[in-house]
Amino acid sequence: MKKEEVKKFWKKFWFIVWKDNSFKGWVISILFLFIVIKFIFFPLLNLATGTTLPLAIVESCSMYHKGNIFSSFDNWWERHEDKYEKLKIDVSEFQKFNFRRGFSKGDILFAVRTKPEKLEIGDVIIFEGGQRNPIIHRIIDIKKENGEYIFSTIGDNNNGQLSFEEDINDDEIIGRAVFRVVPYLGWVKLIFFEGSRSVSERGFCSEN
Repeated sequence: MKKEEVKKFWKKFWFIVWKDNSFKGWVISILFLFIVIKFIFFPLLNLATGTTLPLAIVESCSMYHKGNIFSSFDNWWERHEDKYEKLKIDVSEFQKFNFRRGFSKGDILFAVRTKPEKLEIGDVIIFEGGQRNPIIHRIIDIKKENGEYIFSTIGDNNNGQLSFEEDINDDEIIGRAVFRVVPYLGWVKLIFFEGSRSVSERGFCSEN
């Protein structure tokens, strides 16, 4: 193909993808964006972060803090202090943790793969717990057995640990949550699955 023909092709393609307001142009634009995101953007993001789930949608309320518009960290801590006291985590230590105010169902978190020796108590990790979807909880204990790191987590909004999060091996960890990309945008996807959830798991969050 000659240089002029290539230039003409890309000019026409660019017009269809970005400027054509017809139904055909709209469909082609959607397909183009889908291909770019799925086969270029996400593979590159996976490679850069070292994890298969660099953008994780929060699907439960287990890390929720807010309660209502009048609540604060101090109010939240008063309701959960006994739980963390048993775990030997005091308020001054907790306030140094990432996501110290938790996050909500529908939030999208950015995650990276982190070596087990680099993970610390207070970090929020994404891991496989033998459930339908990965779990996003906070590390509360780390131990080393036979040269392998074993992690224990809890949900900030849960009253206690779940059985599958007491002993988490490194090969079960998908990544460490670094920051919240955008709040609630994940509901665009979650809304389609709400009907299949139990009644207690549906809708927006409230504190336990």
